Amino acid sequence: MEWWNSDYYIRSIKLLKENIPSFSEYPFSLEVIQNLNSLELHPKVTYIVGENGTGKSTILEAIAIAYGFNSEGGTKNFNFSTTETHSNLYKFLRLVKGITKPEDGFFLRAESFYNLATNIDNLDQETLGNKIIDSYGGLSLHEQSHGESFFSLFLNRFSGKGLYILDEPEAALSPSRQMSMLSRLHELVLKNSQFIIATHSPIIMAYPDSIIYEIKEGINKVKYEDTEHYIVMKSFMNNTNKMLDILMDY
Repeated sequence: MEWWNSDYYIRSIKLLKENIPSFSEYPFSLEVIQNLNSLELHPKVTYIVGENGTGKSTILEAIAIAYGFNSEGGTKNFNFSTTETHSNLYKFLRLVKGITKPEDGFFLRAESFYNLATNIDNLDQETLGNKIIDSYGGLSLHEQSHGESFFSLFLNRFSGKGLYILDEPEAALSPSRQMSMLSRLHELVLKNSQFIIATHSPIIMAYPDSIIYEIKEGINKVKYEDTEHYIVMKSFMNNTNKMLDILMDY
């Protein structure tokens, strides 16, 4: 029996609504949180998609912190804090875990990746032994373009048998790099990895063996072709001139 049919790292999450003191304050005032009870996670890849401000990153962040990751990203060994901006949603989540524990793990936040890179450089300046950056490709993430540093992380730091939580990983990646990321994601899935990803990219959310949850009047499981991101992008690419005429009011 394949590993993902018998055990994986996070099976589901449950919102402990009975412990929430008030639904009038953020993030509990978000419509998606008010309608959330539990989410089954795919053993390979789970996507959370939706418009800006709907709460997908808030949910992803809460899952990561509840699992033990630093709120600004990195592995469980990172404990730096630049600005305390995370919500307390994680305190009200119960993670249903599998028997097997991951041997690797990483929480990637596009918005705080710069802070992560800085922390790695600072820690490496304080050590005389092996450098942290060696496991990220050997070159300071600040000495690469934003896209190169993101991709270096996927290629070098992610080793398999891991839980990888990614918040908008497409932020620094060109379309061709996003396709390369899909290929790397598949390699890591074959090495017994589980991904939870919040994204706007129709390319990144195309991985076939996955669950897609779309936040839209609640949170619902949808097919790839039924996501608003896919529909809008397909319509624009197939009718570019007509869409431009509408958008520019010609």
